[in-house]
Amino acid sequence: MKQHNRRLYRMARSILRNDAAAEDALQSAYLNAFRSLGDFRGESSLGTWLTRIVMNEALALARSRKPPLQSDGGDHTLIGGCVIPFPVATASIDPERSMAQSQIQMAVEHAIDEMPEDFRTVLVARVLEEMSVEETAELLGLKAETVKTRLYRARRLLRRAVEKRIGPILLDAFPFGGRRCERMTVVVIRKLGIAG
Repeated sequence: MKQHNRRLYRMARSILRNDAAAEDALQSAYLNAFRSLGDFRGESSLGTWLTRIVMNEALALARSRKPPLQSDGGDHTLIGGCVIPFPVATASIDPERSMAQSQIQMAVEHAIDEMPEDFRTVLVARVLEEMSVEETAELLGLKAETVKTRLYRARRLLRRAVEKRIGPILLDAFPFGGRRCERMTVVVIRKLGIAG
C-alpha cells in the first residue's frame, strides 16, 4: 500500500477534486483490490491494476455525488469530528518565500482541478506520477498519440490558468523585505560606520 498510495491518491484526487472524497475512493479501492487479488492475472503491472480500480471507484463516487465537491485547497484530516489541518513541513525559513510558494502551489492545484477530466487524468499520470506514455495509455484505455496530445493540451491549459491566477503574484517575485531587508540594511550601516 505504501508503495502505491501517492499515485492512487493523486489519480482519485484528479477525478474527484476533493481530498476527503479521494481518500474514500482510495480506501474502497484497496478493499476491493484485496478481495479480488485472486483475480489479478498479471496482464499489467500491479500498480496499473490498482490504479484502474481506484479510477473506477473515483468515477463511481463522482457519479453518485452531484454536484462535484469543491476543495478549499487545504489538506485536512478528520479526527473525532474536528477538521485538523495536516502539518506541512516548511522548506524555507523565509516567510515571504514560503507564502509565495504556497500561493503558487494553490494556484497550480486549483488550475488542475478546473481542467477537464480527460486532460486532468493524463496530466496527473504523466507529470505528477511520472508514468510513461505507454503506461498511461494502458491505464486510460487510450492510444499513445492521444495521451501525448492530451498532455500537450493539458500543459497549455495549466500554463494559461496559472498565468492568469499568479500574474499579480509575479509582480512580487524575488521579495526583498522582512529579515532579508533588515539584514542588508544592518550590514550596509555597519560598513559605512554609521551608528544605528
